[in-house]
Amino acid sequence: MADSSGRRHFLRTVGAGAAISTLAFKAPFVFAKKMITLRVMGTHVTLQEELRQRAMRELGINIEFLPMGSAAVLQKAAADPDSFDLYEQWSDSINILWQAGSIQPIETERLLYWDEINGLTKTGKVHPSAKLGAGDAPNKILYVQNDGSLGSTASNKISFMPYVHNVDSFGYDTRYIDQGKPYETESWAWLLDDRNKGKVGLVNAPTIGIFDAALAAKAQGLMSFKDIGNMSIAEIDKLFSILLTKKRQGHFSGFWTSVPQSVDFMKTGRVNIQSMFSPGVSACKGQGIPVVYASPKEGYRAWHGVMCLSSNVTEEVKEAAYKYMNWWLSGYPGAFIARQGYYISNPERSQPLMSKPEWDFWYEGKEAAIDLKGTDGKVSTTAGQYRDGGSYLKRFSNVAVWNTVMENYDYSLDKWYELLNA
Repeated sequence: MADSSGRRHFLRTVGAGAAISTLAFKAPFVFAKKMITLRVMGTHVTLQEELRQRAMRELGINIEFLPMGSAAVLQKAAADPDSFDLYEQWSDSINILWQAGSIQPIETERLLYWDEINGLTKTGKVHPSAKLGAGDAPNKILYVQNDGSLGSTASNKISFMPYVHNVDSFGYDTRYIDQGKPYETESWAWLLDDRNKGKVGLVNAPTIGIFDAALAAKAQGLMSFKDIGNMSIAEIDKLFSILLTKKRQGHFSGFWTSVPQSVDFMKTGRVNIQSMFSPGVSACKGQGIPVVYASPKEGYRAWHGVMCLSSNVTEEVKEAAYKYMNWWLSGYPGAFIARQGYYISNPERSQPLMSKPEWDFWYEGKEAAIDLKGTDGKVSTTAGQYRDGGSYLKRFSNVAVWNTVMENYDYSLDKWYELLNA
């Protein structure tokens, strides 16, 4: 009996020791910090899978991308700050999100590369002699002022982290429309030219498409504006009267809501000319569609990418959000996004991660020395081509208007949906 009792005691002791050993091995996993999930809401333009995978790998956080069309993402973010942690879109979102209380100030001292960000964001000009452009140049809505409003007086709190930006215009298929001369004959007027009737597309984004239409109406000599970046009620009425008449005559063949849809419009022949974003032009070229991105003599419509922090983000996730924001300016993302024609706010950090032919083509406006691939891995630029519009400095020296939420935005919004439903 004694032997049996001793054996039972031994087994209990060994069992307890084994359990303790097992716990010791498991403990680091049991008590490991929970993996942070960062929810990034935006559009397909920047929410690309390769960037998500690389950021997760380098930052050690889980990242969810929530892409939608530009109008839908703005509406969702403004109404529900709980639905995202970071918001990526364009500067015309800022006034709406700020007034809705959906975003909170970003502290510049927590941005590692703040001092490297160039003057375009901070002053509205990429160099002193450049045109400022009408509407909301990014510096006008960047800094949080003492009274909580947004303005151009520098402070250590900002409404958005500046990152990607570009100038936009329209793309046209040279199989159907003769190629024009950049800054000389290419004109916004082409969007309302009767010769293109039935083959014209516009971007379905009220704070963007309205300016493409306004620039076209002005270039056609159909109307003028006191300030195209802040239209009066009477000017909005006249503009939409022109557009409604055109639509009823069958001038417009569609209004696209995402870059892939704009590519499809061109690919299927639904349009020959339309509002376009640079990635759409690159994708078309990669698929063999001869699309030229116009350099209008009247100037471009410009935009600045904004990365915003939700007003409802938790402290735990906020730390991950700053890591992600800093990662975006760390070099690789800027080099990646250049391959679809976008610029980054601190380009010098991305330059070493781009080949010389890439930098020369995308930033310097020089002839492509070799075939260049887009972000999809397909050749988007063949050797011997020049970038439509030229260099970074040339393009951003010719801004006609910035994407803007005007004082009469609500009124223009109603008019926009009336146009869509007509």
